[in-house]
Amino acid sequence: MGSPACYRTVSVDGLPIFYREAGRQDAPVLLLLHGLPSSSRMYAPLLDRLSDHYRLVAPDYPGFGHSAAPTPSAFSYTFDRIAEVMVRFIETIGISRYTLFMQDYGGPVGFRMAMAHPKRVEALIVQNAVAHDTGLGEAWLARRAFWADRAAHERTLRENLLSLEATRRRHIGHDPNVERYDPDLWTDEFAFLSRPGQAEIQTELFYDYRSNVAAYPRWQEWMRSFQPRMLVLWGKYDASFDISEPEAYRRDVPGAGVHILEAGHFALDTEADRIAALIQGFL
Repeated sequence: MGSPACYRTVSVDGLPIFYREAGRQDAPVLLLLHGLPSSSRMYAPLLDRLSDHYRLVAPDYPGFGHSAAPTPSAFSYTFDRIAEVMVRFIETIGISRYTLFMQDYGGPVGFRMAMAHPKRVEALIVQNAVAHDTGLGEAWLARRAFWADRAAHERTLRENLLSLEATRRRHIGHDPNVERYDPDLWTDEFAFLSRPGQAEIQTELFYDYRSNVAAYPRWQEWMRSFQPRMLVLWGKYDASFDISEPEAYRRDVPGAGVHILEAGHFALDTEADRIAALIQGFL
């Protein structure tokens, strides 16, 4: 087991940003970027397992977890803006080099950070995050319709993205072994989504997700030219993203390590021990 975690809040451009941290201050840094509708809490299994060897830092984005959640009229909920806040966050706490662990929304946040400051990035770990249009599965039909006509499809989008059943499905996906999943995973997340103002925040940010799809070719070109050290970990029961995505990464970065896991979208739910071992072997 690793060293005990600490729970801190720091002001970034006037926003209180909460983060979890474990490990020695002088150890190599793992910056852990969470997905939807999760928070830094999803990385607790890694903080427990890896903090003897690394400094692990897991922030909550604005609008998520224990960080500030200003209204959309007071804060621009775009992936560009969240990436800017995360860059300022690591600068504020004095981090200059790191390995990025990117899951789900962590992908579009992390790729923006990496392309803005490539010399800060020692390696990339991708866990069920998409950088290719082919990686978006059937669930994205309703979501693409929302991008094309927000007014006509917003109600359907909220059911598709923010309901209790959608929150549960994101964790279990197609895994036949549902008994491996703690139901607190999705009931806690749904309680977060049910807080006042959350539906508006998450809908606004998801409307901007179309900017990620438009940016995929730039991210692919950056990977092909920069050839970062890369580890791709993929929960094969993910109902959100297509299983073809890991090989798409390997086409961009032929030296990438790719591992398909007996897990869903949030692979740490069921494969924390294996993921921790793969990260140690990779780093």
